[in-house]
Amino acid sequence: MKTKAVRLYGQEDIRLEEFELPPIKEDEILAEVVTDSLCMSSYKAAIQGEKHKKVPEDINENPIILGHEFCGVILSVGKKWKDQFQAGDKFVIQPNIGTKNGFAPGYSYPYAGGDATKIVLMNQIMENGSLLKYNGESFFEGSLVEPLSCVVGAFNAQYHHKKMYSYEHVMGVKENGNMAILGATGPMGFLAIDFALHGPKRPKLLAVTGRTESKLDLARKLYTEEEAEKQGINLVYVNTGQMEDFSGPLRELTEDGRGFDDVFVFAPNEQMVTQGEKLLAFDGCLNFFSGPADTGFTAPVNFYNVHYNSTHFIGTSGGNTDDMKQSIELIEHKIVNVAKIATHVLGLDQVAETTKQLPNLGGGKKVVYTHRKFPLTEVDKLSEISDNKLKEGLGPILEKHGHLWSAEAEAYFLENAPEI
Repeated sequence: MKTKAVRLYGQEDIRLEEFELPPIKEDEILAEVVTDSLCMSSYKAAIQGEKHKKVPEDINENPIILGHEFCGVILSVGKKWKDQFQAGDKFVIQPNIGTKNGFAPGYSYPYAGGDATKIVLMNQIMENGSLLKYNGESFFEGSLVEPLSCVVGAFNAQYHHKKMYSYEHVMGVKENGNMAILGATGPMGFLAIDFALHGPKRPKLLAVTGRTESKLDLARKLYTEEEAEKQGINLVYVNTGQMEDFSGPLRELTEDGRGFDDVFVFAPNEQMVTQGEKLLAFDGCLNFFSGPADTGFTAPVNFYNVHYNSTHFIGTSGGNTDDMKQSIELIEHKIVNVAKIATHVLGLDQVAETTKQLPNLGGGKKVVYTHRKFPLTEVDKLSEISDNKLKEGLGPILEKHGHLWSAEAEAYFLENAPEI
């Protein structure tokens, strides 16, 4: 069976190709991908090529399919898995499939990745419990399960002492505590705001920082102070662009200047890490969320506070399978609205160039419709496209849904956008 896929051959060498998939083995599954969400991690893999820790050294001869935030439908199931999966099941993937070398779909394999029309899911994925059924109403929301799981995982990985002088830890963010999300004006930061407002453990104070007023204004529009107040949360947006040291002004937001129980750093920035540490209250936990490309990235932190104030640091890279399952529930039950971060749509024909340009593109998540040929387009500008049928149909749908992408818009797009 033929597939069309975006494959990585080396540093910045990304190609859209059509090729034959091998017949599936008894322990494999053939699947159709409908959507993939482009991730900065794919950009890092594309730029670094075989130097990336998850990318094999021989990709010049055995290229890999990019994309790990994908959602689709199972087409055929090998004998081993017929009792657990059936043709027609909608699915999402947990990319961390439990390999010893850290290899993952979207980084490491010739037939398993999200930027493709059809793929082969190898046995390791199912053995690890990483193939998850998904019953959401849209495919694009399924593609956003994985990025949401990264945020859920970060919140779940936080920890605090059960009581003073106790070695017993309570996992997760501190309920009714003070939380700061630094550099939170990108799509992952937006998901973190949403989850902080609607998740099972909510802070009483949520401070969100950014350096660009227009991005903060968008955050205010999507996640309003009034909505937060209904959840019992004091939400404060702070522009730190002109602040040499923002730790003092942010601490003043807390009662008696005691600081924050949970601090998340959403940009690999040395100053942000150092000042984030200054925000920590006694027993405060800082999560370094955003992965740096620089293998030698360091930042000064105050170890006096580590010793005497029991501050601590963690870093999370993606979510685990339980985080994925929690994210599926959050999306299926519409607790977190991931549509707010889906700002662009595109076809498979635009993936290679868009992936290489991701750091220079504004907005949130770019949703790929793998069976379609379509230029990268902002959702709120789809009514301006030249295709009259798409324009006339999508315009009223977008207006109906507050100019957010939706299951209804997706269904119309899939029916009317040109096939690749």
